[in-house]
Amino acid sequence: MQLNRVHSISATQDEDVYELSCNITDTTGASYDTVYVSRPDDPYGLNPSIRTWLQKNLDASIKPYVPPTDEQIRASMPPLTARQLRLGLLEGGITPRQVWAAIDATPTGADKVRAQIEWEYATTYSRTHHLIATIGAVLGVADEQIDAMWRSAARL
Repeated sequence: MQLNRVHSISATQDEDVYELSCNITDTTGASYDTVYVSRPDDPYGLNPSIRTWLQKNLDASIKPYVPPTDEQIRASMPPLTARQLRLGLLEGGITPRQVWAAIDATPTGADKVRAQIEWEYATTYSRTHHLIATIGAVLGVADEQIDAMWRSAARL
């Protein structure tokens, strides 16, 4: 593997660990742009070349680490099956009957019908789906509580 060019470097939350946008040539001879995470004690693959490049280019601009936003974290949460979601809600003290009541409390129209269909027939749910936020708001469950319930349900 060969490091051809470094486009940008960003710090990560871990000290001396960097995310590089770079152009490489792989073992098949194909060249392409990619993102590579370089750790200080990694002796494999492209990392030794990257560490050498970093030592030779001490003046290279390194973008500071920016923690992900709550929205980015939620978007990266794994989807839940209907079973996981319902059991997670139950463990969080919310029954399916309460969810149905929250849906029934929404104004009549296409959005209400859509919510009923989503709740009854969806086989998976994403954390960022509008139904999750809507039901949470109607039931008075804060986003942070939903996040914790989601993480717990993902382990079921």
